[in-house]
Amino acid sequence: MSNLSDIGFPVQSEQDVNEMITMILEKQMVEQITCPNGFYYKSADESGAEIYLQGNSNQELIGFNPHYAGKSSFTVCLTKAVERDSSELDGGFFAWANPRVANEPETGEYPFVFDVPDFRVNENMQFPRNARIQLTAFASNDFNIYESEAEFNDALEMETDIAVKSFAASGLFMRDEAATPIEPPRPIGVVSGVVKEYELKQNQMTNEKFYWFLIETRGGEIDLVADQKLISGEPRKGEIVRAHCWLSGRIIE
Repeated sequence: MSNLSDIGFPVQSEQDVNEMITMILEKQMVEQITCPNGFYYKSADESGAEIYLQGNSNQELIGFNPHYAGKSSFTVCLTKAVERDSSELDGGFFAWANPRVANEPETGEYPFVFDVPDFRVNENMQFPRNARIQLTAFASNDFNIYESEAEFNDALEMETDIAVKSFAASGLFMRDEAATPIEPPRPIGVVSGVVKEYELKQNQMTNEKFYWFLIETRGGEIDLVADQKLISGEPRKGEIVRAHCWLSGRIIE
């Protein structure tokens, strides 16, 4: 399973990735977005699956990132940009969820980091600042659905402080006694929440299916996508999802 298979791109090798990129470019299913030091090619599928190809000032492709354009609208206070070594067009933001006071981050419920597929479009942003983002959690192999709160609590009986609606930013600190900060922080977390909506989607480019969820978690609603192979049976509204996730967001306001 991978972030790509969570939105219907079942790649298993570098060759598969190259074939996916070639298919996107050959079908001319892209919108060019200019930014400092280069550009992004955005490919948007009817299912909501998106791929952002990255090009530098020499017109060379240097990377890509997936995203899913869902329904969520999540309030955060952005505090700083987080750049990545993987590509000059990669990056994200450090943020606090659901701040009680505008532009005062530590009035929020918890800090976390999310990557942004068109990161450089937001160049020269001033911090701190409140924003509305559309936030998608890409599920890893560690994904579970529970029919009820009782089943959720029974499954996590050794972790009694875990709430049904919880968001643990596991990419901020190492698991050691000193809680050593990770630099740069990683856009990952362990998310639990109640299923508000769901749908079995089909990527129109590959014909592969994947699940989309809108879940209510601590701080608000977020989108969650998962490879169909991670889920046995038909999900239902009101069930509880818990997953280790990679976090991708876009600023929408």
